Amino acid sequence: MRRMIIEMGMGNDLHGQDYTKAAGRAIEDAMRHSSLPILPALGLDHAAMEVRVTVGVAQPQAVDCDALAAAMPRGTVTVRAVRGGMDVTNPDTGEVTVVAAAAIEVFLPPQGGWRLRA
Repeated sequence: MRRMIIEMGMGNDLHGQDYTKAAGRAIEDAMRHSSLPILPALGLDHAAMEVRVTVGVAQPQAVDCDALAAAMPRGTVTVRAVRGGMDVTNPDTGEVTVVAAAAIEVFLPPQGGWRLRA
């Protein structure tokens, strides 16, 4: 498999301190930045792509990676949570805003018969 696409996104949960929700919003943000016309152009089914998602949050153990993977629309998906993002505490109320970052990588089988030109 070769990485053909990488896209980044950011998401947050302003009041609920829900790391999965913030990570899901970061993934959705990344997906809104891309389209995959390369697949039909190559005659590939979306099932042929491997999708690797990495989400960064301050408390990665609080992310439900299986739920996030199940919400992805296409491909064989794996989601992993790593330490990153940030928690921002309101000094007046103590309320925590969770900020997440996501990277979505799309891998395709090696293709023959074409190549990119500079």
